[in-house]
Formats: sequence, structure tokens, C-alpha cells
Amino acid sequence: MVAAQDVIAAMQATAPAGRSRPADSATGKLRSLTADLIAARPAALAEAERFRATATRTIPLDPAEQEDWLAGRTILVTGGTGCIGSALLPLLDKAAPSRLVSVSLGSAGEEWPRLPLAEYRHADIADATALAEVFADVRPDVVFHLAAQRDPGLAERAVVETVRTNVLGTRNVAELAARYSVPDVICATSGKALRPYSQAVYTATKRLAEWLLARAAAAGSSRYSAVRFTHVVDNSIVYRRMRRWAAAPDGVLRLHDPDTMFYAQSALESAQLMIYAGLHASPAGLRTYAISDLGWPVSLLDLALGTLQQADVVRPIYFSGHDPGYEAAPFPGLYDPATAGGVSPLFNGFEALQAEQDSDSGVDACRAVPRLSQVPDEHLASLERACAATAENQVEAVRATLDDLCWAVFNAAIAALPRPTLLGAIRRTESQPGDLCCEHGRMLDAMRQHAGSGAFAVA
Repeated sequence: MVAAQDVIAAMQATAPAGRSRPADSATGKLRSLTADLIAARPAALAEAERFRATATRTIPLDPAEQEDWLAGRTILVTGGTGCIGSALLPLLDKAAPSRLVSVSLGSAGEEWPRLPLAEYRHADIADATALAEVFADVRPDVVFHLAAQRDPGLAERAVVETVRTNVLGTRNVAELAARYSVPDVICATSGKALRPYSQAVYTATKRLAEWLLARAAAAGSSRYSAVRFTHVVDNSIVYRRMRRWAAAPDGVLRLHDPDTMFYAQSALESAQLMIYAGLHASPAGLRTYAISDLGWPVSLLDLALGTLQQADVVRPIYFSGHDPGYEAAPFPGLYDPATAGGVSPLFNGFEALQAEQDSDSGVDACRAVPRLSQVPDEHLASLERACAATAENQVEAVRATLDDLCWAVFNAAIAALPRPTLLGAIRRTESQPGDLCCEHGRMLDAMRQHAGSGAFAVA
């Protein structure tokens, strides 16, 4: 049998990366090589089944604690018609709230059905006036904020829409929660927010959403919690594409590269994590929660091969390179070997050092660095003006303003790090072979400046 790595090398030579689809002349050979790769990686089908089985995973919650917290209260869920929102609403309903309201742009349909006793309101969270009308009517005691643009690829094509929803929409939720003195605010973010800086629009907006939540938590009396999710199996963009490509007679399964690995979780455990975060919230600043053990990461290539086997077809696989919005590698100094494996992989090395672990529930938590709340408001105001003045086909001003704000938040975050922690990250980065990309080089330079200037927190 031909070794899998030799087959992969032949596939990459047959159809070099850089296209949205391989040349027609290459698809026949790619199909044959894909059949060879299926034979060379017999464990791929089990990997695909393991990915699908993640949809049944849960975390333990005490129903009595939930009822003590939520019974008789008015609950507002943004994005309640989405995948996780539709898993969350029935859990909240079991706690006997007095009123349960969903507000979103979408409507519950066949895939994510309506909950009979819930109220469904229609509003864009980026529209401050429309959202204010919902808050004024509902007067919530608890807000679960899930509404977001969740597709990293779409974020690069719909920059303004993504910034308005993920950043300005989160700002609107936080400001209205403060106006109406909402005691508990629980917000979904993303594991991608562990990257302290990124040029990718989706990652940047999720990082900024956490900054906004940290700022709101520092300014008011509400208990704020952020919840980091990773790839949700029940609504997997990647898996849906694979099945669609496998079902098409001329389909081609397009993968970033043969080595991509990613973590996954279920919609149910994501919804349960939102409730857990609310139950354990504290008024002392933003706390961010993530599942401790997400299992072994899934191989994107094995998921593709297993999907073909599930469909009993052979379609060509093409390694196209990373699309915009998907970063090939994180900043080299981001993970600390001393903490890797012991804390949720959705926390970076800086966060892992002060993570709190709940072994009974399998949830980790960490507090936001204090200086995140000190980034000047003028950056956010500039971003809002750029979004208001920019058409979707003229987005460079929005990208530039978004990047300026991301750098301001990055500098605030690293300025709060103890000097030994910062120096350790610098050493790990400098020890990596090869040249850093421009983005990572700038991050390293900023870290060196902070470490050398004395402008750092005391360990």
C-alpha cells in the first residue's frame, strides 16, 4: 500500500494550492489519488463518526440551582433562533421563567423549531433603536447574548455587516443592559478570541466583543460572563460543505491543507455552558468560561475522507491553501508548554496561568485583564463612523479602523501581563525556526517594547 504522505504529496503536485477549484484536467487524477488516500488512512471513517458523536456530549448542571436562579425571572435571548439559541431556550424554559423572549434577525424554522411558550421578536442587534424598543418592552432580568455573524469566510466578504453585528451589536446589548440595570449578562464569543491580535475580520470582531464586555463589566454592577465556543458539530459549516460536495457528481472537497486539526463541541453542551457561566458569575469583572476537555482535535482530512466513505462515493480532494479569514498558524508565543494540556485549549498561555478549574463540571474560567477597560472610546467611535459611511464594496476604511482598535486592545492586554510572563512568551517566539509573518513580527516587537519599557504589571 502506498504511504498516505506520498499520496498527499502527489495530490499537491497534481493540483498546486491557490485556486478555488483545481483545473478540470487535474480532477480525474485527484479522484484516483483520493481513492488511494482512503485506502491508506483506514481510520478516517472512525474519525468522522467520532466528530458526529460529539453532538451528544453534555456537561453536568444542577436543575435545582437553575430553578433557584431563573424561576419567575424575565429572560431575553439574542439569537434564539440559531443553533445554540434553539438548544438554550428549552433548557431555560425548564427553569420556569415568567417570560422567555428571543430577539433575532432570523426566524425559527424546520431545522431549529420554535419553542411553543417562548416569544419571538424580530430586530437587528446592530440597530440600537430597534433593540432598545425590545429592552424597553421586555425589561429583562437576564440576558443571554448569542446573536452574531459566525462564518470567518463570510466575514472577509461582508466586513461592514460583520463589524456591525459582532462589535457594534455587542456594544448595544451591553449599553442597554446597563440602561435597564440587567443583573446578569452572559455572552457567547469564540475560541478564536484567544488570539490577542488578528487581521482576520471574524477573529478581530470576536476579540473586540470580549473587550467590550470587559469594559462593561468594569463600569457597571451587572454580572458579566463570556463563553468561548469552538466548532459546533450540530451546525458545522465545514461538515455541511463536505456533505454537499460529496453529494454533487462534479463535487470537489476543498481543504485548506492536509494537516489542519480543530476542536469540536455540541450545541447542547454549548447551551449548558452558557447557563453554567450565569450560575457562577461574579460582579468582580468579566469572567470567561470554556470547556476544559474538548477531546482530541479532529483531523480535517480524515473528516473529509470519512464523509466520502459515509456517502459511499469518491470525489476528488483538493488542498487549496487557507482562505481569507482562516489563519494558518497562531502567534508562536501564544501557548505555554507549562500549561498546555492542563487547561482548556480555548485559553491562551497568558490566560491559562490564572485559570480557575471546576473538575466536577469540566469547565475552566479566567478573568479579563484589568487594563482592557482603559482603551479610549475614540477608537470605537471611529469604527462606528467608518461603518456608517462605508458601502460594502468600499471597506478599506473599516478594515483600517478595525485594525487600529485591535492594536489598541492588544497593547492594553500585554501591558497588563507580569514581566516574567511576557519575557517567557518572547523567548518562545524567538526560539521558533523560520521567519515570522509581518503580523507576528509586529506583535513580537510590541511585546519587546513593553517588556523593556518597565510598563508592565507586577508579578
